[in-house]
Amino acid sequence: MAERDDQERSEEPTLKKLTDAIEKGDVAKSQEVNAWFVITGGTLVLVAFAGAMGAGLKASLGGLIANAGTIVVSGPDLLRLGGRLGWEILGATAIPMLVLMLAAAGGSMIQHRLIFSAEPLKWKLSKISPAAGAKRLFSKQALANFLKGIAKLTVIGSAMAALLWPERHRLDTLVTVDPAAILPLVQTEAFVVLAVVVTILAIIAAADFLFQYRQWYERQKMSVQELKEEFKQSEGSPEVKAKIRQLRANRSGRRMMAEMPTASVVITNPTHYAVALRYEQGMNAPVCVAKGVDILARRIREAAAEHAIPIVENPPLARALHAAVDLDEEIPPEHYQAVAEVIGYVMRLRKTLRR
Repeated sequence: MAERDDQERSEEPTLKKLTDAIEKGDVAKSQEVNAWFVITGGTLVLVAFAGAMGAGLKASLGGLIANAGTIVVSGPDLLRLGGRLGWEILGATAIPMLVLMLAAAGGSMIQHRLIFSAEPLKWKLSKISPAAGAKRLFSKQALANFLKGIAKLTVIGSAMAALLWPERHRLDTLVTVDPAAILPLVQTEAFVVLAVVVTILAIIAAADFLFQYRQWYERQKMSVQELKEEFKQSEGSPEVKAKIRQLRANRSGRRMMAEMPTASVVITNPTHYAVALRYEQGMNAPVCVAKGVDILARRIREAAAEHAIPIVENPPLARALHAAVDLDEEIPPEHYQAVAEVIGYVMRLRKTLRR
């Protein structure tokens, strides 16, 4: 039971998990957002460039049609004609096409940053597996896409019908109107329909992006075992960390024992804490050369006895200094007076012994 629970992806994904997924090209992406950008870009092109684009195409193709009987279409002349028409059409449609390309790129970039990854191009057996294909075909994602398509067609179709139904009688009479007079009416109706479609698609795109993001986030969830493995990879296993702490403690202990001969006094608890201080004339304040508890405190006391360093029992001061000062650091100012009394006592003791 516990093993099965470990494999359930019930844990929130870590930042590393999300970052790795994005680096591999697995991102939350909604095709509806891309479609909205392209349709919106197309609408802007029609509004802003339809007149200029139409005039440019009319100038190119109108002359071709007007002089169709005199144009030579054999040999090199046909190639020159095709090239000239191609450049003229490209010149008339270049800016609108650029706007559409930028809109298509913007639809992807607004959802996620630009990513270059070869992971989606890698060959995988699941891509050609009939079983995997059937699973994707009848998955919840496929069902959601199908229902989303039906709902989108229904909503957009209903909106277009509601817009055009009041105009049905006027539209019937267009067959009797001069073609030149039809274009402004069609253009106006088209802009109204496109504006409504763009608005509806904006709502659908926003809702679909939230849905796709939630689906993507759910895919990134991790099992308890995956969390443990990631912690081991990023932080190191507890055994390794314990070994590192032990090595550091041993190295620090050897360094402290090497500095013990320079100590001026050792302040103890008397058995649990020991802090060795060095003070020489001209120093701003005493410096901690060694400190420790229990076994390390005993080693400090033994080293002090070996080097004839005075040991002073002062439990409150020993505990306070152990908590407040690190190795090779001066003692804090709040302990100056208490330590000065101890060092003064040690100096007086030494003078007495010298006599």
